[in-house]
Amino acid sequence: MICPTSPHLQSRRLPHALRTRRPRHPTMTERFERHRQPWTPTEIQKLHMMANKGMSLKAICLALKRSEESVKIRAKLDKLLIAKLR
Repeated sequence: MICPTSPHLQSRRLPHALRTRRPRHPTMTERFERHRQPWTPTEIQKLHMMANKGMSLKAICLALKRSEESVKIRAKLDKLLIAKLR
């Protein structure tokens, strides 16, 4: 990549968006495909299995493609304990 502050670019400037572009944080670009969709029996079964195995909240969320809040609420409804990995 060409450095915007290099001497040979003094006469030819890059657009501001190209000079200041930074890579996005991975969690900011993450999209949840199941947004505001009801839980299916298969998803509930997977949630129970993963919670019983002691998987972390983040791992469960990624596997189910659900938000952390969604998984927490469903686990609370089903009286499941999700491990807090430290």
